[in-house]
Amino acid sequence: MEEIVKKLIKEAFKTGYTYSDYRVLVDQLVLENKSTGVAQTEALSNYSLLNHKRMKRLDKTTKLSEEVLEKLQSLDRKVIWIVLTESWCGDAAQTLPIINKIAEASNNITLKVVLRDENSELMDNFLTRGSRSIPKLIMVDEAIKEVIDCWGPRPSIATNMVKTYKEKHGTLTAEFKQDLQIWYNKDKGENTIADLLELLSLK
Repeated sequence: MEEIVKKLIKEAFKTGYTYSDYRVLVDQLVLENKSTGVAQTEALSNYSLLNHKRMKRLDKTTKLSEEVLEKLQSLDRKVIWIVLTESWCGDAAQTLPIINKIAEASNNITLKVVLRDENSELMDNFLTRGSRSIPKLIMVDEAIKEVIDCWGPRPSIATNMVKTYKEKHGTLTAEFKQDLQIWYNKDKGENTIADLLELLSLK
């Protein structure tokens, strides 16, 4: 890992939010009709409010199966997950609560949440096809000496759905984005869980 990237990750780890602190931050911003990020618009505030409700629901309803919990108990190395996100991001609202549930279930995973716009230099080292797509999970070793792997901005099935739609239509329509949220609701985090177990080499 390049020294500059290592330095950026260490800084993000030091200044990043715990998941619960991030949820408190978004809760407060929603009360003020605001969102995280540099831009402040009514649309982004509305997305943040909607996402806050989604995350609140997922925090309560997401349960990991005994099989998943057993796999997580077999994780034999300590890792750090740095997740770049913003409160207005719909994909993050559907996956960050799942990421947190998995991190909570293992003593070997430390999760930190950082805001993309406040960490643009770090974000620019982990682009998705040239884009600052979020959420982006960066997995590093405990000593922050190497990037082990990355995940995001969407679970694998959703990624394929987006790719197929873009190839056919050129861009993502509002209708497709709504369909994607319906898919997330039906999937109940299963694809995200499977992806993250694979990330941890526990599949």
